[in-house]
Amino acid sequence: MNGQSEKPTARWLDRSPIGQSDAGSIRKSGVHDPVSELSQGRRRLGFQKPKSDMNSFKYILYARKSTDVDDKQVLSIEAQLTELRSFAKTENLEIIDELIEKQTAKIPGRPIFGEMLRRIERGEANGIISWNPDRLARNSVDGGQVIHLMDCGRILSLKFPTYWTDTTPQGKFMLNIAFGQSKYYVDSLSENTKRGLRQKVRMGHFPGVAPVGYLNDPRTKTIVIDRKKSKSIIGAFELYAKNESRLEDVATFLAEHNILSSGEKRVHINRITSILNNPFYYGNFIYAKEMHEGKHEPLIAKKLFDQVHEVLKQRGRPRHKPKYAPQSFCGLLRCGTCNMMITAEIQKGYVYYRCTRKSKTIKCAAPFIREENLNTQLSSLLQTVSLRSDWAEYMTNRLDTEQAETAQSMTACVGETRNEISTIKTKLERLLDSYLEQDIEREVYLAKKTNLMSKKKSLEEKIIDLEHTQSRRLEPMRAWIKTALNLNQIAAAPDLIQKRDHALRIFGSNLHLTDRLVSGQAIAPWVFLTDHSSSSSAVGVPRIELGSHPPEGCILPLYDTP
Repeated sequence: MNGQSEKPTARWLDRSPIGQSDAGSIRKSGVHDPVSELSQGRRRLGFQKPKSDMNSFKYILYARKSTDVDDKQVLSIEAQLTELRSFAKTENLEIIDELIEKQTAKIPGRPIFGEMLRRIERGEANGIISWNPDRLARNSVDGGQVIHLMDCGRILSLKFPTYWTDTTPQGKFMLNIAFGQSKYYVDSLSENTKRGLRQKVRMGHFPGVAPVGYLNDPRTKTIVIDRKKSKSIIGAFELYAKNESRLEDVATFLAEHNILSSGEKRVHINRITSILNNPFYYGNFIYAKEMHEGKHEPLIAKKLFDQVHEVLKQRGRPRHKPKYAPQSFCGLLRCGTCNMMITAEIQKGYVYYRCTRKSKTIKCAAPFIREENLNTQLSSLLQTVSLRSDWAEYMTNRLDTEQAETAQSMTACVGETRNEISTIKTKLERLLDSYLEQDIEREVYLAKKTNLMSKKKSLEEKIIDLEHTQSRRLEPMRAWIKTALNLNQIAAAPDLIQKRDHALRIFGSNLHLTDRLVSGQAIAPWVFLTDHSSSSSAVGVPRIELGSHPPEGCILPLYDTP
């Protein structure tokens, strides 16, 4: 016995993968110390391989975090590298390369992980060092590749500071369980996350990135209005609703207000279409192809959104209108001889107006007229339809009385609209019950729900409009009285563009220029302010003398007809 080396016995002590010095000390004392083994991080089940075999292993250190966003999990990679380097130094493991990946392992296809396995297949390494098996795989495909390489003898060793495994059947079985636990973790986490998102949707909060014009508030976990960009988004909707701009024009408008793509370029027209079609801006949102009512503050009214949506449906391409720079009174008058339009030209620094002479049947020889003379005659025409101050006061008092009388009828109308909303809510509940009972298909349910919610939103805005109608319904008439009262000041002012706009509103296309004289008949309601016995008003026609009060029922229009 003294001349021969001691053979290992069947005791648990001899199967422990501890070092010779530790084993010698334990044999001398004859006491088993599992606490010492745990402190050394050596929890294994098989025999320890010879030291020469361990030194022949070449390891690749692999560290991974689940996101490529720099400000998330900042310390994860650095902590893994520090721990793994210390572990390799303690275990005397040879590391030939360190690989770092910033991508989730939930789905296959990680490029750095795939390259590591290819290098192992080429024989550059035969071992992997990682923090935990879940760093290597959280899906069945990647986990199966690792175990397959162990079966083929390409991977001879896997080292984890927090986990033990080897190439024995027991070790691969435990590793497969670890991969399964990792996959179960991400699957259950996904279901829990989806459940939380569905609850957030039921509460009326959009569970995603806020669209442009809004911001995600990290404190309240809600979406709030972006005060810097929201006005530009509103302007984009208003611009396109006029049906005079292209999608490219809207993109240019946003670029001028510093709303660009992620590459600091002009927003693509497909993105513009998506913005203009997004119901989020009027208070609803779509989640999982289903319309939901949001609790966030809307940027625009449903009416404006419908106008934009109608423009998008009516035309795919814009209709270009040529833009000229005409003189002040161009487009206002027609020639009294041939009924062609009056144009302008500049001669020796003066502006002259003349007939365009485009008639094919009449050879027009109407003379020119200087802009100063034309301005004087138009000013006189505007003064013929000005409103007396006592009339203005009388009409304003009538409007105040009518506004008070209509308040009760408006209240009844609001009540009827609220009843319609209640009916729609009942229909939505019945529709949901039918869907849950599987009486209707999901596509039919989603289509009908979207239609009902759109009607509900329109009725809610109708109530808002009705509540403000008491004061807004008569506002056009008040504005008309104010304009008619100030026509004398407008006629005396030097602003030619303002005179042209008011002349168009008052006379429409009835103004004619004949032998350097301007004439025209005012349109309703302005015609009631002129002499009713004359079919046309010319410069020099005297104003009709009005009584102390205007005639009942003929001079109190509710709305201005431009």
